[in-house]
Amino acid sequence: MHQYVVDAYGAQTASASDKPIRLVFALIGLYLHVELGCSGKQVQRIHAKLAQRKPPLPQISIPASRGTVSIADVLKAQPGPERDRKIEDWCKSIWAAYDHNRNTIVDLLGSLAPQKTK
Repeated sequence: MHQYVVDAYGAQTASASDKPIRLVFALIGLYLHVELGCSGKQVQRIHAKLAQRKPPLPQISIPASRGTVSIADVLKAQPGPERDRKIEDWCKSIWAAYDHNRNTIVDLLGSLAPQKTK
C-alpha cells in the first residue's frame, strides 16, 4: 500500500514547478496499479528500471481537479481493510482525473520494452 500512497499523493499534489520525474513516476505507478493490477513491489521495480535508463520524460498536463478523494478522506478511514479500500478509491479517483495523459504514460512504458530482433 505504501507505494500506492506515494504515487497517489505525488500525482494529486503535483505542480508545474515540480521536477517532471515526480509526476511521471506517480502516474506510471497509478497506471500500473489501477489498470494492470501490479503490486507495489512490481511498481517499484519498474520505477527502478526507468531510473536506470533515464528516458526523456514526456510533458504531462496537470488537471485543475485531481480526483474526488483526498488524503484527508484516506486518513479518516479506520486502519486496516477500510483504509485499504479508501486508498484504492483514492488511486482510482486520481488516475481518472489524469485520464487525458493515459496514452502518454502507456507510450512511455512501451518505449522501454525490449525490442525484438528479426
